[in-house]
Formats: sequence, structure tokens, C-alpha cells
Amino acid sequence: MAAANAPIIMKEVLTLPSVGIGQQFITFTNVTMESDKYICVRETAPQNSVVIIDMNMPMQPLRRPITADSALMNPNSRILALKAQVPGTTQDHLQIFNIEAKAKLKSHQMPEQVAFWKWITPKMLGLVTQTSVYHWSIEGDSEPVKMFDRTANLTNNQIINYKCSPNEKWLVLIGIAPGSPERPQLVKGNMQLFSVDQQRSQALEAHAASFAQFKVPGNENPSILISFASKSFNAGQITSKLHVIELGAQPGKPSFTKKQADLFFPPDFADDFPVAMQVSHKFNLIYVITKLGLLFVYDLETASAIYRNRISPDPIFLTSEASSVGGFYAINRRGQVLLATVNEATIIPFISGQLNNLELAVNLAKRGNLPGAENLVVQRFQELFAQTKYKEAAELAAESPQGILRTPDTVAKFQSVPVQAGQTPPLLQYFGTLLTRGKLNSYESLELSRLVVNQNKKNLLENWLAEDKLECSEELGDLVKTVDNDLALKIYIKARATPKVVAAFAERREFDKILIYSKQVGYTPDYMFLLQTILRTDPQGAVNFALMMSQMEGGCPVDYNTITDLFLQRNLIREATAFLLDVLKPNLPEHAFLQTKVLEINLVTFPNVADAILANGMFSHYDRPRVAQLCEKAGLYIQSLKHYSELPDIKRVIVNTHAIEPQALVEFFGTLSSEWAMECMKDLLLVNLRGNLQIIVQACKEYCEQLGVDACIKLFEQFKSYEGLYFFLGSYLSMSEDPEIHFKYIEAAAKTGQIKEVERVTRESNFYDAEKTKNFLMEAKLPDARPLINVCDRFGFVPDLTHYLYTNNMLRYIEGYVQKVNPGNAPLVVGQLLDDECPEDFIKGLILSVRSLLPVEPLVDECEKRNRLRLLTQFLEHLVSEGSQDVHVHNALGKIIIDSNNNPEHFLTTNPYYDSKVVGKYCEKRDPTLAVVAYRRGQCDEELINVTNKNSLFKLQARYVVERMDGDLWEKVLTEENEYRRQLIDQVVSTALPESKSPEQVSAAVKAFMTADLPHELIELLEKIVLQNSAFSGNFNLQNLLILTAIKADPSRVMDYINRLDNFDGPAVGEVAVDAQLYEEAFAIFKKFNLNVQAVNVLLDNVRSIERAVEFAFRVEEDAVWSQVAKAQLRDGLVSDAIESFIRADDATQFLEVIRASEDTNVYDDLVRYLLMVRQKVKEPKVDSELIYAYAKIERLGEIEEFILMPNVANLQNVGDRLYDEALYEAAKIIYAFISNWAKLAVTLVKLQQFQGAVDAARKANSAKTWKEVCFACVDAEEFRLAQICGLNIIIQVDDLEEVSEYYQNRGCFNELISLMESGLGLERAHMGIFTELGVLYARYRYEKLMEHIKLFSTRLNIPKLIRACDEQQHWQELTYLYIQYDEFDNAATTVMNHSPEAWEHMQFKDIVAKVANVELYYKAVHFYLQEHPDIINDLLNVLALRLDHTRVVDIMRKAGHLRLSSHTWLQFRAIMSLLFDQIGLAQKIEKHELVEMRRVAAYIYKKAGRWKQSIALSKKDNMYKDCMETASQSGDHDLAEQLLVYFIEQGKKECFATCLFVCYDLIRPDVALELAWINNMIDFAFPYLLQFIREYSGKVDELIKDKLEAQKEVKAKEQEEKDVMSQQNMYAQLLPLALPAPPMPGMGGGGYGPPPPMGGMPGMPPMPPYGMPPMGGY
Repeated sequence: MAAANAPIIMKEVLTLPSVGIGQQFITFTNVTMESDKYICVRETAPQNSVVIIDMNMPMQPLRRPITADSALMNPNSRILALKAQVPGTTQDHLQIFNIEAKAKLKSHQMPEQVAFWKWITPKMLGLVTQTSVYHWSIEGDSEPVKMFDRTANLTNNQIINYKCSPNEKWLVLIGIAPGSPERPQLVKGNMQLFSVDQQRSQALEAHAASFAQFKVPGNENPSILISFASKSFNAGQITSKLHVIELGAQPGKPSFTKKQADLFFPPDFADDFPVAMQVSHKFNLIYVITKLGLLFVYDLETASAIYRNRISPDPIFLTSEASSVGGFYAINRRGQVLLATVNEATIIPFISGQLNNLELAVNLAKRGNLPGAENLVVQRFQELFAQTKYKEAAELAAESPQGILRTPDTVAKFQSVPVQAGQTPPLLQYFGTLLTRGKLNSYESLELSRLVVNQNKKNLLENWLAEDKLECSEELGDLVKTVDNDLALKIYIKARATPKVVAAFAERREFDKILIYSKQVGYTPDYMFLLQTILRTDPQGAVNFALMMSQMEGGCPVDYNTITDLFLQRNLIREATAFLLDVLKPNLPEHAFLQTKVLEINLVTFPNVADAILANGMFSHYDRPRVAQLCEKAGLYIQSLKHYSELPDIKRVIVNTHAIEPQALVEFFGTLSSEWAMECMKDLLLVNLRGNLQIIVQACKEYCEQLGVDACIKLFEQFKSYEGLYFFLGSYLSMSEDPEIHFKYIEAAAKTGQIKEVERVTRESNFYDAEKTKNFLMEAKLPDARPLINVCDRFGFVPDLTHYLYTNNMLRYIEGYVQKVNPGNAPLVVGQLLDDECPEDFIKGLILSVRSLLPVEPLVDECEKRNRLRLLTQFLEHLVSEGSQDVHVHNALGKIIIDSNNNPEHFLTTNPYYDSKVVGKYCEKRDPTLAVVAYRRGQCDEELINVTNKNSLFKLQARYVVERMDGDLWEKVLTEENEYRRQLIDQVVSTALPESKSPEQVSAAVKAFMTADLPHELIELLEKIVLQNSAFSGNFNLQNLLILTAIKADPSRVMDYINRLDNFDGPAVGEVAVDAQLYEEAFAIFKKFNLNVQAVNVLLDNVRSIERAVEFAFRVEEDAVWSQVAKAQLRDGLVSDAIESFIRADDATQFLEVIRASEDTNVYDDLVRYLLMVRQKVKEPKVDSELIYAYAKIERLGEIEEFILMPNVANLQNVGDRLYDEALYEAAKIIYAFISNWAKLAVTLVKLQQFQGAVDAARKANSAKTWKEVCFACVDAEEFRLAQICGLNIIIQVDDLEEVSEYYQNRGCFNELISLMESGLGLERAHMGIFTELGVLYARYRYEKLMEHIKLFSTRLNIPKLIRACDEQQHWQELTYLYIQYDEFDNAATTVMNHSPEAWEHMQFKDIVAKVANVELYYKAVHFYLQEHPDIINDLLNVLALRLDHTRVVDIMRKAGHLRLSSHTWLQFRAIMSLLFDQIGLAQKIEKHELVEMRRVAAYIYKKAGRWKQSIALSKKDNMYKDCMETASQSGDHDLAEQLLVYFIEQGKKECFATCLFVCYDLIRPDVALELAWINNMIDFAFPYLLQFIREYSGKVDELIKDKLEAQKEVKAKEQEEKDVMSQQNMYAQLLPLALPAPPMPGMGGGGYGPPPPMGGMPGMPPMPPYGMPPMGGY
């Protein structure tokens, strides 16, 4: 069957390799396709990534670096689900991401591994583990919910699919498992069906399944169906079935009858099995797809077989529904993404013709709205109508495909049926059926509405229109308008009858809707007429209508000025203004005239309106001078000011301040330039200073930045208006930092009597000139001194203030200032009063009035500077008596006591509150010992050191330093820069430390000497303390310190100290001695304290004497000591001695280093002894492994065998690999044989040249890699028999075949390779690659066998590969045959023509050239035949006649000199000329040609062009009666045929008359023929026609009688219905070929299957005789 006529169309949508997907990733585990929107591919090289292919733009894949074990794209949206195993566990981590939002939606960690998962709905994931099935919703925060447990039949199955029903009430899980032992190649399928409502499972055998919905007649609710396909092997028989059953039948409702059908597998596909099933919900078809690419198509309702074909030569592993086109997508191992769709143009003719299933064809056509069943539907309709089954006829018409019966003729038929009394009219039955099925067309809607209107049932029309059951039209609106205008308007709108809609709106006075509707439909009404009409009755409505016109797209259809004039003509000023204000909102320059116009009319009539318009500022393009004049006349002075542009005009108008709002005038000043504004302000002040001052002040406040503050100040000063200056600067003061402005404000406030404001500004402002302000206030002599107090207090003029107040006798303000304003400045006031010689009583009273608020320190300073400190004695004693602890109080009191020499030592030692530094400093010049007392009390280190140094008081200094125990102080006095250090040290050693009984003081002193790096002085000190029997002689720390100091400063004394002292830290001191390189002293210390390990380490690491270390080890005999010696020997390369020492130490901890050193020095005998000792202590794989390796190195193979038989923890695999890598093959053989590593044993035996054993081991390993290694080794050793045994196990793997072939060929073993491939043909698992590779080898080395091989195995060859080989080896005949088999007819034809001596064969070439696709090859073929075979070119031209440009062919033949025209070449020439471009023109040129054959050509051209009369007339002229009869017969015109009969009678051509009756048998009416024959006495010539006519009609009568008899047996036929259905399905296998080739697609080969056998016409139809005449029956 041609691909174009096939009921299913296959096309290649995409190839995954073309978008960068590697072939190794095109597998079931890497590729997922959850819907027809996305394909998701998981890649692992060159890096882990996920590729998302959007099927809307497949050539733009999205690649993201993601590591996962599986990836699924959501069926509808860009949501990606990822699954990855948690490292080190059997748990899976699941994540869901929104790719567009780049956000994680959910994640979950499953406690068990997920074996399979799938999107079962756009919102739900199905998760299948080894034991259970879970559902996980992507909405909310829910976790996976367990649905059911897997049944036993799915144990150890590979899960390949999981689906849920549309209502999510039924679930099905599908898995596959290895086949039965009797037929392991046939994979077994298992299915588990689970009911969510019943919580029950059922186990079934099935390979593929799918759910569907189907509406059973009589049941308004759809039924849930499941279809599943199975293929099983039982009792030696293979059974393949398709089942369709209903799930959850609805009680009391019609149910779906269970259906089943056979799946017919061709013999070559005996082990094939279904892998997927898709249900087309659009057409209710079932698609069953098998692994090897077979497609079965069944009807869902009847389970009838429709089609079978092979759609892919490569295995299919993934499918997905293509819901939008009613097909499916499939992906094969080659990476092709195939789309299967229904061929809507051919599927119905295919079912009705080839399958002869008319009922199915009609049902499918109705269900899918498909063409091809028109005649069947019409015929069935007529039958039902003839049988008066009007209801069934109405239903058929309603469901007719593409609405072929929903015509006026059908309506007329129902109208013509007479109505029976008491019955519903057939026409109403028809319309009722249509309404239940959907929407009526325009004619049906009109006729039904006419009936309803006549019956006055308007409500039915309203309901139908609301339900969108009627198709609206203008005629329907006209009909409804007679009863309801509103309903008619709705119909007009839906029918887009624009003029009728506008007229209806106008009648309803809904003019605004006219504009909206006209804009929507693009209609242009007469707007001026509509506007004038509205103006007469509704001026406001006219405004609204005009505004709506102005807002129309493309601009207002009527000029704005024209519309305005229409309003003004009727004196509708307000309406005109409203319209213009709205349309002029954009404020465009072209509207300047209209802006001026609207202002003029309102300034004259309604000035307030004009003022409001101008105030809004919506216009800017009108005539401003004209408007300014009108505003001045109307009294709108502020608007006239805004519009005048000349200063004189502005000055003239601005003086009318009585009529101008002050705020507006102020705002106007802001629009003027600073010069004009100042001029106007001067005029206003000259006219009325008092009245206009407030306006001027307000203007200056608002626009001081533009006018300039200085200019404003000068303006007020010019008119000496301090009040104006005060008000102006008062608003500007907070924003200014200018000192001059602040001063002027203070001055203006003072002069206007605003004393409180003066006080506030002087208190708060930070910017006025304090000196200038102070002088001004003193000169002004204000009665209130507070402003002056503020200035002097803030800016430090307190003495001046005090002097001013005292001299002006304002003592009250002095007391108030000190007591209330700032008591902190009282010392300054007291000082100034002392300078002014104020009486002491006033000063003392002033001081006592403040008391504790008075700052003591500055007061003391002020009095001390003036030598009046005793003045404060009473005040200070009073504070002390009150409990004051102020340091300044006590400092001052102490100074007074020291000066009076009133027992100062008692005060200095007992008073806790004075400052030692201050008082000590005060005492230094008076008495240094008092200063030392004060400094000691306050721990004033620096001051005490200085005063003792200065006065040589070193004994006091030494005692103080020792008692202080301060490290910083010690560091300071012991520094080299201290010139008095020696004197201090002498006093410390001789006096301070001997007097001390505190260990802490001694320790601090020693530490200080150490810190100061005075080792000799420290040794001197310590010897005196430790060695001279002091209280600290046995002190542990001091002994340590003495030895350590000697190590550092005088190493010669160390050994003496070690021998004399016993109470020191031996380990620590020994380590210090080692660090100081005093190794003998360290060894003596460690030995003294029995630290043998540390002692031997000194000998080994520092003294570096292994001999002394060994001697020492023998002396002490400690394992730890021997261990250290062994390590040192190992480091020095004395491996054997080290091993001996380790054995003595019984130390197994260093076995890794010993092993490494032994291997480096090759002392494996000693290593064996050591490892045997180690094995007794530790169980380490490394130890046992190295022991085996050591045995192998010293060739003690027997010990190896004994060892591995004993319990051990050796890593035998790694040991064997190591032995193999180091060519210790005998030992490796023992290991590999013991651990049954046959693969490595095989290669080891190859190394040992033991090839037979290697083959046996490879057979046990059964690994492709092992087989190859052994095979290649045997080839190299010319052991071809063994190599062939290995090769047969390799070539069954497609990926390894080419490598084996290249290896043989590279070594010249061609015959042996061919023998290997020939042997491989008989293998059970022989595949296409073996047949192809053998063909390539034949083409290269034994071409005489090539053709036979190709013909025998053409269906099992990779034809493209073999084509390349034949092309390279120049086997043209075989190459041509291969091109034909591969449907590459263009290449086949080219090969034949290029290599004709070998490849050309006439009959074959004709078949090839008829199928080529390249038109140019036709003409190359003509050239080829003209050059090489001109004698049979006519035969070629007959084949190509319909495909050639005949003009071009004639030119070719003319140039070649082969164009000859005679009566014998008429047929050929007619074929050539049949398709000329300008046929009629050529016919007109040659119809009068002198050659009769040319005139025949003209007649033929007329006939082909359908000009029957001209053709017959031309043939009549040349007496070509046969041509006349043929032309009349082909015309199909009764009149032409009968006219030709009359012509023959007129010409007396009786024989022609008889012949014409037969040739035109179908066109001639019997009565006409008999009448002509009887009238012209030609009954004898017409008698054969009469006999044939009677025979034909008697046969038709017999057929009618037979049909009637069959109708009587209808009841019996219904009982046999099920049996007939099964018979029909069985007939399907006979109608279709066993295995059809896949339809040709880009990039796809034919899959090795040849075309189907030719069919001799349509099935069941006898061949037709010439000219359509049926054969005559005999009598």
C-alpha cells in the first residue's frame, strides 16, 4: 500500500542526535516523554546534565548542568522532577523545580528506592518502589501517600508503565519479566489493576494497557474502559489478544459489552511483544506498539482490527499520546521521534473498501467528523427515510460527517412528509435531534424560527439564543423583528448586519451605542445627521455624542469648529463650552483658534467660567494679548496681569489691589523678573505704604531667593520700614546662616520693641556676630539684661558681662545668672568680682548661695591664681562636713593643710579622697618624702620613680618595686636606659628581697630579671636563694629556673647543677637541654629519671649513634626501646636489622613501612618472617595480600596454595591483578582460579600460551571483553579454530562486531573472517550486523557470492552500509539491486545509466525509472536510451508519458535525429503529446494539418481538454468513427451519444450504429435506441444490445428478490452477530500483508521489508471490459 493512501501517516518530527544527544543516552532509563510537549534527556558525559526539548521549538534545546538518576518534565508546564540516590544508602531524594520561576517547589527523601516514576496527572506523580506504589501531589506541603502494595505477579519485574483513569478511580501498573524456559525469547508481561474505591487489586497478564472514556448509547455518563494487550506462551502455543472491558459499571444503566480481538504477528516477529498502548480520544482508536516497531490499530468500540504496519526498523522503547491530533509520538533506539496520525482523507475509504466494514466506516466518520463516507451516509439516510424511520434518519443527519446531510434538501424532505394525527411532525423531530446534538446552521435556524414565530413561542427563541443553539443571520433577524425588536437587535449584532443594527439603535435613541458598535465592526454612519437629530431634543445628549465622536480612532469624523457652530447657532453656549473643554484637553497648537474662541465667548457672557478655565491652565496656544484686554474689561485683573507682557500695562493694572486677591497677587510676583517685581513693589509702597506693606512682605517671603535678600532689605530700609524688615527677616531667619541678617533681625526687633524675640534669637541662634551683637546691646541699654546675658554666656563674654552688670549696679542679674542660668561660670564671675575689688562678704555670700552646684576646681584655680585660696576655707570645710567626696575639694583642703604644716603626714595617709598625683606634685618642692608618701598611696609609679631617682632615695624605691610585684614597673626600672639600674639592683639583692618573706614577691622579682634578660644577675640571685640554705632552697620552680638559666647563660655549670639538685622537672628540663643541643646533659637527665625511650631517642635522633642505641637497648631490654631502634634502622635502610628489631620488640604497628622498605630492597625472605609475626596480632587485608605477593616473589607457589586454602583476609582480586601486572602469571593463575575470576584467568592463560584453557575460562566468564582478548590472542597465534569459537560469542553483540572484523582484516585473515561470519549466520541470536558485515566482506574479497547473499537475506541487511561497500568495490549490478530494495530509485537509475554494461536490464530499468522522484532523471533516461538503446525507446516513453514535458522530449528527439511520425507511431506520439503545456493552441494549429495523424492528435487534445463536440466533429470529418465513439463514451453525455447514433443512421453506417450501442452502453437510453432502430429498420443491428439490456435488468430484479429474502432472515442474523464479528476480525489477517514496510520518512530506511505483493484491482471486483461494458451472459 502506498504511503499516501495508508490510513495512518508516519513522519519524523525530530532526531535526538541532531540536537546534540549522544547515541549512548538514547535509552529507556535516560529519555522520558510525559506528553506531546516536552522530551527530557539525562546525559552523563562529558558532564552530568539534563536536556529539555520543547516540541514547539525542538531545535532549541535547553541544557542545564544537573546530576540526577532520572528527570521528568511535567505534561503541561515547565516543571521538572528530579530523582537521585542518596550516597551510601538505598534511599532516593526527590525534588520538583519550577524552571521558569527558578524556584524549588517541593522535595522529599523516600525511605526506599524508587524503581519507576511517572506523571499520572499534571498535579500528581506516581512513585513505584519494589513493594508499593505512592502518589505525590505537587500542591501544598504533603508527602507521598501510599496507594497500594504490588502483587506477587510483579515480583522481580521491570516496571515499564503506570497509568490512572481519567476519574483517578482506577490505577494500572505494568511490568515485564523474562520468558518461560520453553521460550525465553518471548518476554512475559504482567499487570496489576487497582480500584481506589474498593481498595482491591487484580493481577492479569498483559504487556501494555491504557484507560479510555466511552459514552454508551442510553447512558448520559461516560463509562471508564480499560484496554490491554497480552502475548503469552502456553502449551506450545502463542496467544496474542487485545481486550476492552468496562470498569465499575453503573447500576441500572446500559453497560459496555466486553470485546476482545486477536493480535496477528508475522512469522518474523514471533518473539515480538507489545511495549506501549495509546488511545486516541479524538477518534476512539487503540494504538498498540510493539518493541520491534509494529503498529496495530483497533477500533475502541468494537475492537475491530483496522490496520497493521511496521513503523520503525529500530526497536521502540518510548511512546506518548499526541492528543491534539489524535495520534501518538514514538522514540526508537536510533533517536528518531516519530509522529503517527490518522490520514483523515483515506482512513474511511480504507475501512469501507479494503476492510469492507461499512458500519465501522460510518461510525468512525461520524465520531471523528471524517470525509470518505458521504455516499454511505447518504444511502443510509435515504433507506431510513424510505422506511419512514424519521427519528433514526434525523439522528443520522445530525451526526453526519462534516454536515453533509444538513442541507436545505434535507429540511425540504422532512417538510414534505405528511404529518400523522397524534404524532410529532418529522420536521420537529429533526430539529429536536439537531438541538440536542449541538448548534443549527443558518438555514436550519431560519426554518425552525419560522415555525416558532408562527406558533408565537418567542421564549423558545430566547432560550435557544442564550444557549447558542441558533446561527444568527440577517434573515433570521428580519423574521424575529416582527415579534420582538430587542431580540431582533441581538440577532442582528450576532449576524453582523451592521446597517440593521445602526437603524435599530437609532430607533431606540441609543446613539452612544451606535458609535461603539460602528467602531467595533468598522462601519461609518452619517454623523452630522445623527448629531443634528440629537440636538433638537437632547442638547446634553448631543454633547455626549459629540465627545464620543471625538474619541473615535482615526480622529473625529466632523470638524470641531463645525460642531461648535452647531451648538452656538442654537445659543447653547454652555454645551459648546463643555464640548470644547473636553476635546481641547490635549492642548495642541493646531487648536489655538478654538482655544481663543471658547475664552472669548465666555469672557463676554460668563466671565466666571472664563476665569475658571484660565485658572486651570489647560490652554496655552490662544491669542494672549486679546484675552488680556478682555480680562481687564471684565474685571479679571489677576488674569489680565498674567497675560500682559509689557511693564507699563502691568503697572497700570497692579495698583488695583482692592480688587485683587492678595495671595493671587503674591503668586503673580513670582512670575515676574526680579527687576520688574522690584519696580512694581516700589509703586505699591509709594501708593499705599501701610495698606500694601503686608502684600510686599508676603511677596518678599515667597520669592526672596529670586529677588535677593539684600535687595529686599534695601527696599525696606529705603522706606525706613523696620516693621516690614522685622516681618520679612522673621520668615527668612530659620533658613539663613548669614550673621549680618541675624544681626539686622535682632536690631529690627529691638527697635520695634520686640524684647522677647530679641531674647529668643540671642538664645537660639548660632549665626549672629556675638561681638557686634554684644556691643549693640550694651549701647542699647535695654531694660531687660537677659538678651545680653544670653550672648555673653553662650560666647564666653562672662567677665565683660560681670563687669557691665557690676558697674551698672545690676547685682540682681549677677545673682540670677550664677544661681539660675549657669552656675558653672560662677568661678569666672568670682574672679572678675575679685578683679573689680568687690567686697568679700558679697563674694562669700554668692559662693555659699550656690554651694554644691559650684564647680570647685576652676574656683580653686581662680582663687589660687590670685593668692586668695584661704578665702575658700570655710566653703571647703562646709562641703566636707556635708560628706562631699569630690577629689577637688580634698585636693584644695590638702594644699591648705600642707601650706599650714598642720600634721600633713596624717592627712596624706588617712584621707582616701584626694588625688595623689596632684597633691604629690604639690609636695615635691616642699618635702620629697611627703611626695613619696602621696605617690605610694596612689601607686603613682612613674612619679615615685622620678622623685626617688631625683633625690637618691633608692632603698625606698627598691622596697616599693618589690612590694608592687608589677611586671611593667620592673621592666621600666630594669631597662638599660635607666642610669640608676645598678643602684636599684644592689638594693633589691641586699635589702628588699632578703627582707621579703613572700614567695610571690620573690617569684615576681625573678621573673622580672628573666624578662629583662639579666641572666648573670639572675644566677647570682638564685644561687644566693637556692644554694645558700635559704627558706627557698628546695623550691621546685627555683631549681628548674636555675638549671634553665644556666643552660641559656652558662652551659658549663649545667652538669654540676644536675648532679647537685634533685627536685626539678626532669622530662621538661631534658627537652630544653635537647633543644639547646646539650645532648649528653639531656641523656644524663633522662637516664637519671629512668626515661629510657627519651634517652634512646637522644642517642638516635641527636647523637646519631645506632650502635650506642643498640647497646642501650640490650641493657634495658624494653620493647618500646627496641621499637624506636627498629624505626631508626628502617630509616637508615638497614631493613634486615630493622625487621629483627621489630620482631624483638614484638611491634606490628609499622608493617606498612616495613612492607614498602622490603619491596624497595627486595628482602622478601625476611619480610615473610615479619609478616607471619604480624598476622598473629592483626587481621589486615594488606598483610595477607603482601604475604602472598612475597611468596610469589620468592617462587614459593606451594605456600601460596596452602595459604589461600586457610582462613585469610587477603584481597585476592587485587593481589591477582598485581601479580598479573608484574608478569607473575603462574601465581596469578593460582589466585584467579581460586576466586573463579574466569575473565582474568583467561587472559593470564593467554600470556602463558595455554590457549585451550583460555577458551574454556572465557566460556565460563562469558564476557565480551574476555572473548575479544582471547580471540585476538588466538588470531595472533594462528589458532583459528579456537579464535572462531571465541568470535562466534563476540559477533552476536552488535557493538563488538566491527572491532572483530577490523582485527581480522588488519592481519590479512580474510578467509578465516568470512568463515567466522558464515558460521555466525546460523546462530540463534544472529542479527542484522552479521548479515551486513558478511555482505561487505563478500563485496571486498568474494564478490561472486555477493548477489546470492543479498537476494537471500535482503530483509536482514543494513542496506545503506552495504550500498557504500558495493559502491567502493564497484559492484554495479548488486548496487542497483540494493538501491531498489531501499527505495532509492533515483540512485538506482543513476547507477544503471552510469554503468550500463554491468547494471542495465531493460525491464528492470523501466520499473526503476517509473518510481524516481527527480524529474531530470526522466530526461537523462531518454538521452541514455537514445544513445545506447534507441530501438526500444518507445517502450520507455510509454512508461514515462504522463511524467514528461513532451515539448522538451520532442526537442531532445529532434536534436538526436530520432523523431519520426507515421501511423505506426501514433500511440507513442499521442502519449507524448497528451500533456503539452498549450494544448488547445496546439490543437487549433494542427486541426487543419495535411496529415491525418496530426488531425487525430488535435482531436485527441480536444478530448483530453473536455471539448467533446469539437473532438467528435473533427473525427467525423476524417471518418475516424472509432475515435468518435470512444470520445462520446468518455464524455458521459447522453445527448452526445444519442446524436452520434443519429449521425450513423443518417450516414447509413449500420455497423457503426451497432458498435456505438456497445461502446456507449451506459449513456444510451434503451427507449431511444429501440425507437431509432425500429423507425430506421435496424432492429437486427440493435438486437444484441436488446439482449444485453434484458439480461442486465433481469439480474437486478433477481438481486432485489434476494435482498428481500435476506431481510426476512434478519432475526437469525442478529443471533449470529458475535460470530460474524469474530469472522470479520479473522478476515483482517488475510486482507493485510504479513509485514508491511514502514512508510518512507526523512532519514528512515525501509527496514529491510519489501513492498507488498501487487493487487489486481480492488478486492472482490472483477476486471472491467473495455469502455465500461459488462460482459454478456451466455444463453
